[in-house]
Amino acid sequence: MEKSDTVHIYTDGACSGNPGPGGWGSVLLFNGHRRELSGGAAGTTNNRMELQAVIGAMEALKRPCEVTIYTDSVYVMKGMLEWLPQWKKRNWRTAGKQAVKNVELWQRLEQVLSQHEVTWRWVKGHSGVPENERADELARLAIPR
Repeated sequence: MEKSDTVHIYTDGACSGNPGPGGWGSVLLFNGHRRELSGGAAGTTNNRMELQAVIGAMEALKRPCEVTIYTDSVYVMKGMLEWLPQWKKRNWRTAGKQAVKNVELWQRLEQVLSQHEVTWRWVKGHSGVPENERADELARLAIPR
C-alpha cells in the first residue's frame, strides 16, 4: 500500500518535428496539492523532452521523498530500469559500442533521482488518464512557436 505522503508525478514530452522545437510538461500531486511545470527548447527531440519532463519535476522537489513517476515513455522507463546499469558498466556506451544519446540528461536524471525512493509506472499515452493528458497538453503548449 502506498503511503499518502508519496509524490505522484505525471510527465510527458512533445516535439514538432523530431528533431525540432519541443516542450515538456509535468503534473505533481502531493497530499491534496497540485503543481504544474513545463518548458521548451527550440531544437530538440521527443526523447530529450521526455527526459526533461522527469528532470524538471524531480528538481522541483525540496526534500527527499517517496515518488511515483507515471510516464508514457518506454525510452525513459527502460533507460532507467534496464539500460542505465549496463551503459555505466560500458562507460556510457551502448551494447553496439555507440555513445549513449542524451548522456548528459541521463546523468542529470540519475543524480536527481538518487536522493528519492522512486517507483516507475508506465501509462499508455492518450488513454484518458487526466494527469497524463494534462502533462501532454502542458508539453504541447510549451513548444516554442
